[in-house]
Formats: sequence, structure tokens, C-alpha cells
Amino acid sequence: MELLIMVYACKTSCAKSIIGVIPYFPYSKQCKMRKRGSIVSKLLASMMCKAGLTHLITMDLHQKEIQGFFNIPVDNLRASPFLLQYIQEEIPDYRNAVIVAKSPASAKRAQSFAERLRLGIAVIHGEAQDAESDLVDGRHSPPMVRSVAAIHPSLEIPMLIPKEKPPITVVGDVGGRIAIIVDDIIDDVDSFLAAAETLKERGAYKIFVMATHGLLSSDAPRLIEESAIDEALHKREEKAKAQL
Repeated sequence: MELLIMVYACKTSCAKSIIGVIPYFPYSKQCKMRKRGSIVSKLLASMMCKAGLTHLITMDLHQKEIQGFFNIPVDNLRASPFLLQYIQEEIPDYRNAVIVAKSPASAKRAQSFAERLRLGIAVIHGEAQDAESDLVDGRHSPPMVRSVAAIHPSLEIPMLIPKEKPPITVVGDVGGRIAIIVDDIIDDVDSFLAAAETLKERGAYKIFVMATHGLLSSDAPRLIEESAIDEALHKREEKAKAQL
């Protein structure tokens, strides 16, 4: 709201252009409909444009398609060059590392890191992955009715069988290697903790977690300290280290 008020104040003061610099675009994970919910990213984009924003600069959107919610230019900057530099300079044996995607949804990001560093890639599939699947959007949520006949006597609604969670599988060799989990946001760390435990069981001797935005909600810092993760790095932490 403070941002919208300042943008609107500039607009009513006849500013020619108003550029918003928002490194972490809030509610970026809510960019698709789930269980007949609202698409909050679209609402936020509409509010910013309506307030008078003429240009947006942000970093590592959760989904690139969020740029389509705006009718103004959007520059989506990348933090990967800084994270890649950290891997090369701060992890002595990084050539023995493997880039890990904690779910198939983040495999594309992991592949990009692996190609630039000329490293192998591993993907975790199963219960440790995020719940961003077809089950959480509107495609598999028909309205609940007590009786089919209440809608139409001849209508038959097929019974939806819930998908069973597959067992955790690591696609790729992590035994005796350094595992570097890459993602865009560290917020709820349960999936990261489960991925780290799986990698330890598969023989990884050191585990790093790297992301652009470190929200670390609730007890996330304590949970990371007590987990199998050796180091968690995000852009804010790297900037603080550079200033020191």
C-alpha cells in the first residue's frame, strides 16, 4: 500500500514516468488458479498499473508469465550470475558438485546452472517435491453435490481418484558429491529439508541451498540450522557479506 500511495502521489503530481524497483515481487507464487482461488499476482499487477506505474524492474519472477499481467514494460533481471560466481569462488571443490532440482518444476533452473558450470544435474521426484501440480488448481475440483439427481436425472459425474504420491526418487548420481539445490525462493523450508535428507541418504557429503529470495518465514532459520543443510545462501545474505 505504501508503494501504491507513493506511485499515485507521483502520478497526481504530473510525473512523466514512474519506475518501480521491486526485487521481490510479492505474491508471485500465487500466479495461477488453485482450487477456485484468486490469482493474486494479476490483482497486484492491475493495482500497480492503475496507481500510475509506467515501468517495473524486478528480479527472478517465480514464473516468467507474470510479465503478461502488466500492460507496462517489465524488466525481469537475473541473480544467477552472482550465485554462479559464489559457487566458483566460495566452494573449493565445486567441480565435484552436482546441481539438484528439488522438484521436476525447478529442473529448468537447475539445468541452466549446470550448463553454465559444466556440472551434472539431479532431480528429486516424489513426496519431497512441491505441491504445485494439477491437484491444486481448478481442473480437478468439481462442485460437491449430495445427489447427482439434484443437477439432472441423467447426469453422471465420474468419480475422481486421488493421485498417489510416488516414492522419493533421485534421478542422477549424488554419491560422494557436493549437492547444490537451486531455487528462486526460500520461504517454507519443509521441501528443502526433505530434499536434503534424501540427498544425505543417497551419499551426498555436503549440501548447499541457493536461491534469489530468502523470505525464511516463521521458524525457517532454526529448522535450517538443525537440518542436514550445510549452508543456505540467498541474494540478501550475499550482499551483506560483500558489504562486510
